[in-house]
Amino acid sequence: MSLLSAAPTSLSSADLLKLKHFINDSLTRELESGNPPYDQRAEFVKQKLAEIFGRLKVSLPESIRQQLTQEAFNEILGYGPIQPLLDDPDVSEVMVNGPLKVYVEKKGKLIKTGVTFENNEQILRVIDRIILPLGRRVDADSPTVDARLPDGSRVNAIVPPVAIDGASITIRKFRKDKLSMQQLVEFGSITPQMGEFLKACVVARLNIIISGGTGSGKTTLLNVLSGLIPETERIVTIEDAAELQLQQEHIVRLETKAANIEGKGQVTIRDLVRNSLRMRPDRIVVGECRGGETLDMLQAMNTGHDGSLTTLHANTPRDALSRTETMVLMAGMDMPIKVIRQQVSAAIDLIVQQTRLKDGSRKVTAITEVAGMEGDTIVLTDIFRFEQTGMTPDGKIIGQLRPTGIRPLFTPRLEAAGFKLPPDVFGANLGDMLKRR
Repeated sequence: MSLLSAAPTSLSSADLLKLKHFINDSLTRELESGNPPYDQRAEFVKQKLAEIFGRLKVSLPESIRQQLTQEAFNEILGYGPIQPLLDDPDVSEVMVNGPLKVYVEKKGKLIKTGVTFENNEQILRVIDRIILPLGRRVDADSPTVDARLPDGSRVNAIVPPVAIDGASITIRKFRKDKLSMQQLVEFGSITPQMGEFLKACVVARLNIIISGGTGSGKTTLLNVLSGLIPETERIVTIEDAAELQLQQEHIVRLETKAANIEGKGQVTIRDLVRNSLRMRPDRIVVGECRGGETLDMLQAMNTGHDGSLTTLHANTPRDALSRTETMVLMAGMDMPIKVIRQQVSAAIDLIVQQTRLKDGSRKVTAITEVAGMEGDTIVLTDIFRFEQTGMTPDGKIIGQLRPTGIRPLFTPRLEAAGFKLPPDVFGANLGDMLKRR
């Protein structure tokens, strides 16, 4: 039965699927032949869709017509079945584990959705739509790819034979609104005292590492702290996929580049860190250190580039130091571990530990000073710490972010920058209570 001459009767699911394919194939051909300008594609598709519906001899209920229209827009101009999830402001991450398993993260919780793909080929079409404009490729010979959407959302895709159960897509959505320190306070991620302290540390040009697990909010916090850098300074940002939303005027944004089909032309984070040193930066902000570039970053911190910021994957401040040592060794330099630790302790002033708790909330669970060396060991001193005291029946974690009562050794640097923080920021009352005990 031809869809153009079907009797006005109710359509089965199979007929609706055929109709959907017919519409999408027709629109694809129209786009290829018409080749409208990018900013006119939506209007072009809308017009052609009306013509296609006009030619159909099928009586469609308005609800089905609207559904087919939306699905056609998603498939032709968007990212197929997952487009509504990307449009949902409450969704922070979209995870496709093969055609029949699509999950999202909402408010820190993983939820399985009712969204499905028809088959693995439909997932591959969505991946191609994401990566082709960027000059990337993914196939059996090169089965993984990192990319980003036009809005800045970060994308990782992996395809068979490496992905056994079908192609997989993970999309970390890009926040369109830049969070402020005040909003982090309102969300309960930090306290006003912690915010005041961190602002002083950034302006006073301390070298800061943000440590945390996957999805803990490291990049969000890096965005907030980077936004505190004074307008008068020249900032160079270095990222795998550009996510930082700095509002300052004097910014140079650098992004890595993958190798071409011949395996040439790759530009790594390490290449960009080295190059940035020749760009007269006041500040170097690296989205994430994960390899040999860590050595270059430490050397930059130790040679006059104070106020640098970066993130790394680690679950505690002490783990962050161990991971830093490991990544320095990945640079291929044969250095004794004590020399590496001396470089680390001289370069890094502060570690800010960001954590996603079991209830899905994200908090700064420790702000820790790197206080020098004792023998072969780096000394760490907690300035602020999160203390969990319990859990509600519905699984919400109860706890407090509080100062430890210890002033950091770099307090004179804060005062020289004009920040004479009052004693209560560091828990002076807490110290008095402990003395009375």
